[in-house]
Amino acid sequence: MIQLDNISRTFQVGDQQVLALREVSLSIAAGEYIAIMGPSGSGKSTLLNLLGLLDRPDSGRYTLDGRDVTGLTEVETARVRREKIGFVFQFFHLVPRLTAAANVALPLLLAGVPAAERKPRVAQLLAEVGLSERAEHLPSQLSGGQLQRVAIARAMSMHPALLLADEPTGNLDRATGREVMSVLEGLNQRGATLIVITHDQEVGARARRRIVMEDGRILHDGAT
Repeated sequence: MIQLDNISRTFQVGDQQVLALREVSLSIAAGEYIAIMGPSGSGKSTLLNLLGLLDRPDSGRYTLDGRDVTGLTEVETARVRREKIGFVFQFFHLVPRLTAAANVALPLLLAGVPAAERKPRVAQLLAEVGLSERAEHLPSQLSGGQLQRVAIARAMSMHPALLLADEPTGNLDRATGREVMSVLEGLNQRGATLIVITHDQEVGARARRRIVMEDGRILHDGAT
């Protein structure tokens, strides 16, 4: 599904250049469950942003589902991101004034999905994450675990093949974090490729494959 060939990314910080990724090459098959780990500044978030087409490499090639997506236009990039990739973030990024159902429906609305199709799909997604009874609640009325479940339902609204989770348990207590990971793992078991960035050793150990990064390079890549 994913092939990275000699990907490098440099950032300008003040008068200094920081090499965030150093000729990273990586293959990921469809349906894998991978944890990306490493200390702050190791390059894992930069790698996730590149995989999610939120950023572009300075050099190298990124192939997604057999298509070179490295040099796509902004419009093409947005279309691929919308159709193939779902994101779950540590801080949820829900719209405060929208209900849980409206937050889940937002990507569908932006994609032009008709209202008659949006409503049942949103209801199904909320049911899958156990939040049918919270559909009309605002984010301020939900717990941290419920907020993350809404974010997961939103991420899956377009049925993406690739699900990227950036510290999805970072703002949750241990028990709630385990529940959230179980939801994500259920999506993986149904076929989604799941890539999780985490500092948490317990979360990392749940994945079937672990990639450890340091100084912009892959230090370890193997089964957990």
